[in-house]
Amino acid sequence: MPRIIPAGDSALFVEFEERIDVEVNARTIALADAVQCAEIAGVCDVVPTYRSVAIYFDPLRVDYDALMTRVEHALTRPETRVRTTSAPISIPVCYGGELGPDLASVAAFAHVSEDEVIRLHTSATYRVFMLGFVAGFAYMGIVDRRIAMPRHATPRVRVPLGSVGIAGVQTGIYPAETPGGWQLIGRTPVKPFDPARAEPFLLKAGDAAQFVRIAREEYDRWPSA
Repeated sequence: MPRIIPAGDSALFVEFEERIDVEVNARTIALADAVQCAEIAGVCDVVPTYRSVAIYFDPLRVDYDALMTRVEHALTRPETRVRTTSAPISIPVCYGGELGPDLASVAAFAHVSEDEVIRLHTSATYRVFMLGFVAGFAYMGIVDRRIAMPRHATPRVRVPLGSVGIAGVQTGIYPAETPGGWQLIGRTPVKPFDPARAEPFLLKAGDAAQFVRIAREEYDRWPSA
């Protein structure tokens, strides 16, 4: 049974099993959806993660006991246990070279060729478990164990926007130029976060995504590259 944990006077956390798991994450996101759809007066934000949900509220406007009852009720509803996703979002990636400086290291880690790393990375359909770190950074998984190389011990000071990386069983796209320690295997010309778009976020929690290999020529021709 999930644990409901008070966090001061203006937040509470609901924790599920402590592991990276599709079913656990589906229940987490479904709970967050249920709380948001309830439109409880005084609830300011609902944030799902891999296996927990943070609910932030105004203590002067929320009836705490009523909020707890709503959350407990949502946890018992069958529709909060799973969430179906739409067709995978296709993300073009140019792998290797200056755009993927760690591809060779990942290949050496896995004892396979660089082409095999690319094949393994593009053959999976990834679940977006959560967003965090910076706006639009989607934590996706689960990466094939053979190429699940740990992140760098010392992060890079600057990782270019659009860089696609691996960190253990996770993969993700840097939505802005930031420091970062993930193993960079390629880059996408698509912006994960663009405030000028009608929908700024390319990916949201619960989505499915698949990477598609493109040549450098196609990357360079892409409008936003």
